Amino acid sequence: MDATGHAVGVEKTPSGISGFDQITDGGLPKGRATLVCGGPGSGKTIFAAEFLVRGTELGEPGVFVTFEESVFDLTRNVASLGFDLERLQAEKKVALDYIHLDPSEIEEAGGYSLDGLFVRLDHAIATIGAKRIAIDTLEVLFGGLSDHTTLRAEIQRLFRWLKEKGLTTVVTAEAGEHTLTRQGLEEYVSDCVVVLNQNVVEQAATRYLRVIKYRGSAHGTNEYPFLIDNTGFSVMPSTSLQLDYAVSNERVSSGIPNLDNMLGSGFLRASTILVSGGAGTGKSIIAAHFANASCERGERCMTFAFEESPSQIERNMRSVGLDLSQWQRKGLLQIRATRPSFFGLEMHLVAMHKAIAAFQPRAVILDPISSFMSAGTAHQVKAMLVRLFDWLKTQGVTGLVTYLTDANRREETDVGISSLIDTWLEVRDLEIAGERNRTLYLIKSRGMSHSNQVREFLISSKGVSLADVYFGPEGVLLGSAKAVETRRRARESRIAREEIERKERMLELSRRMLEAKILALRAGHAAEEEETQRSILQARENAKHVEEDREKLAQSRTDPGGDNGATEGI
Repeated sequence: MDATGHAVGVEKTPSGISGFDQITDGGLPKGRATLVCGGPGSGKTIFAAEFLVRGTELGEPGVFVTFEESVFDLTRNVASLGFDLERLQAEKKVALDYIHLDPSEIEEAGGYSLDGLFVRLDHAIATIGAKRIAIDTLEVLFGGLSDHTTLRAEIQRLFRWLKEKGLTTVVTAEAGEHTLTRQGLEEYVSDCVVVLNQNVVEQAATRYLRVIKYRGSAHGTNEYPFLIDNTGFSVMPSTSLQLDYAVSNERVSSGIPNLDNMLGSGFLRASTILVSGGAGTGKSIIAAHFANASCERGERCMTFAFEESPSQIERNMRSVGLDLSQWQRKGLLQIRATRPSFFGLEMHLVAMHKAIAAFQPRAVILDPISSFMSAGTAHQVKAMLVRLFDWLKTQGVTGLVTYLTDANRREETDVGISSLIDTWLEVRDLEIAGERNRTLYLIKSRGMSHSNQVREFLISSKGVSLADVYFGPEGVLLGSAKAVETRRRARESRIAREEIERKERMLELSRRMLEAKILALRAGHAAEEEETQRSILQARENAKHVEEDREKLAQSRTDPGGDNGATEGI
């Protein structure tokens, strides 16, 4: 209990072994013994050696005690993994001790005691101030003991002595026939037990690690595949059941502008994309455009190719206007080519996990995943891909995979991963008028509005593009049939346009003739109106003159100074 009364778990120290600390939720029990058992070639000695080497990187010196290999052989064997034990020994960070035990000498001594071993170990520990110790292997140490009671007592004594020294310990032991170890006792006195084994399925070998027990701590209980290569031990933990990764609304370009438009501006970051289709439909070309777009953004992209070599991929993509070699030279693109049958599925998973973790890409491409069907069953392939996809999502990596489908089985895959996919593109071949043409379908795209229209998928020396498909009397038209239909429609459009223009000209001519007639009528009317107005004016003037004459005549008759008086006198 701590000061607050809460239970305190087992204190742990990081092993430094990739993936193992995640499985054990922190590493090995600090100051306690861990048993690592397994058959020949399972990796026990390598585990112990890396445990010590990684300890020196954490400031914890260690002692390696070997009962089988000489110091010379041990240092040479682990040097292939990049571990320089000779240098670490010279720097007083690691002490190496080879102890040769001869059963006949033990019998002559008349008994069995570990006192001499304790003195030797104590000296090595004190010399470098060791915090860690690895003992490889217990079978040789106790091989001369036939008394089961003494054997049990001495094993307990050894583990108790190591614990009293406060050393974080890794002890290796060979697997027994019906027990975890040959003696069948070490697993009971160890605080943590790790089993390594190797399975061969259809001539493909896969190594597995399992934590059998861990006193005072929760831990992963599954079998986890692991890989041993030139950098040491790598374990692939399972994350498929967590489903606790973050999501993003950020968009990334597919490298094909028209496809981005169909998606509403590109793929979602950290999504999984499937490009399926028959042979020769252009799946790898779509994947290459996505890789090229990632690199153009300055982001790293890793491609795992399972059918073509890197140089073949580079050559093929140059024919469609993509220069992938420039990105490889700049360190933005890495292409790894492996035959699916070279490893078992789990080994492929671990190898990809390790390569991705080292390169830290923002996009990962697998081309094609259908090749894995030769390395396992559909269920096994799906299980592997589930774990890979989940891990990519937790890392914020956008994953694109291609899949070769049967021409008679569209919109499905043999491994049944469509439910794991966020965006699914399918490229299909359509034969029309004796030609094979490509069409692209956007089957689904989670979390975004997207086009439901079919596009013609065109490949040229300048890359790929998407075009609208034509629908004629007989259905969808592509290729030459589309060109013929395009010309026919253009001709009909031209004729219709010319007819419209002719009718517009006739209408314009009729309008002008009408306007001319209207002008002529208006001119005749104006002339007639002018003449009529003149006649009216003249008539008015004449009437005025008549009226004036009448008034003058009337005045002359009534004038007294006129001729009226003379007339009256006659």
